[in-house]
Amino acid sequence: MKRAAAMPPQASQPQHQRYASLLDAVRGEPLPCALIDLDAFDRNLAAMAARAGGKPIRVASKSLRVPALLKRALAFGPAYGGLLCYSVAEAVALAEQGLDDLLVAYPTCQPQALTRLAQAVAAGRSIVAMADSEAHLAALQAAAQQAGTTLEIAFDLDMSLDLPGLHFGVYRSPLNTPAKLLALHTHLARHDRLQLVGLMGYEAQIAGLGEAVPGKALENWVVARLKAWAIPRIAARRQAMVAALQLEGAQLRFVNGGGTGSLESTAQDLSVTELGAGSGLYTPVLFDHFRGFQHEPAAFFALEACRSAGAGSITCQGGGYIASGAIEARKQPLPVWPPGLRLLGQEGLGEVQTPLFGERLPEVGSPVLFRPAKAGEYLDRFDEVLLVRGGSIVDRVPTYRGLGWRFF
Repeated sequence: MKRAAAMPPQASQPQHQRYASLLDAVRGEPLPCALIDLDAFDRNLAAMAARAGGKPIRVASKSLRVPALLKRALAFGPAYGGLLCYSVAEAVALAEQGLDDLLVAYPTCQPQALTRLAQAVAAGRSIVAMADSEAHLAALQAAAQQAGTTLEIAFDLDMSLDLPGLHFGVYRSPLNTPAKLLALHTHLARHDRLQLVGLMGYEAQIAGLGEAVPGKALENWVVARLKAWAIPRIAARRQAMVAALQLEGAQLRFVNGGGTGSLESTAQDLSVTELGAGSGLYTPVLFDHFRGFQHEPAAFFALEACRSAGAGSITCQGGGYIASGAIEARKQPLPVWPPGLRLLGQEGLGEVQTPLFGERLPEVGSPVLFRPAKAGEYLDRFDEVLLVRGGSIVDRVPTYRGLGWRFF
């Protein structure tokens, strides 16, 4: 049986001590459970603010999925301002929790969602909707007209780049030239209930793609060079599109860009007024693999080691919290304590069980600590998250799921 290595380069002794204290904190808790290390979370808040170069960070709410932690981030200081929401429904729900200055990252034409949005705005909520097509504008106009209000909107810019045989980026918006952007802006003039206040240009291929993945030397070399080639071209495209709109008289309140993996490069773009980021506050496994920064793991979950099949193995109950995206081994969570545990390559983490191997195995009935591969997603499996400080549980707060929210 092939066993896949599960540990990254060995953490420092203080890191090991921290993992041990986190595991001790959840002994006696019902398992599985999710936990956030508040000490690491707060240090990540400071570290990301420093990387942003003085530009405010709009917190990506889908990366946290815990209203109490969103509020904690926004309370950090002027380095953080507003939320970047995944959907209209999420933005409306967060507004009802008292959160404000909400930008919706993804557009929709669904009448029910847009009706709730328009009603929330009419009631005084500050929510900016996203659009990148005439269909979006028509749907937003209809909702605004029905509610008797005006909706603020932003245009989503495409930051992907095409090379022979390679689309470097993600498939999002069709707005990839100033001409296309101006054509949509001209169409906007026919909609008297909509007001353009901002732009968003997210360079996912820079912000979310690591270039220091263990065992991927050639791939890392290629990604690093693609990034170096792409960054100035992305900035030039975004600047040209902003300038084109401003020449047409558009009054933009903000231009949003970037993500956890691109804070430095996006902050250098003079057309960008604010950054978007969230994953770095939790620092899941996929964010271990960037060369320019290293934040602290703050998000974890614990499973029960419920049985042993012998032969140096232990089997945990549950654990199949696989990250979304292209299917690959690195999308699996990582066992981090006790140290030296390895996943079984042919089985991995399953919905009902996760076998582990190692020299130092936990006792049957004890917890095993894991890190998720991506931020936020794994919390869709938990109603609450335990907040740990100094090795002790200091609070229990609901996740989106615990509030009965289903946005994803």
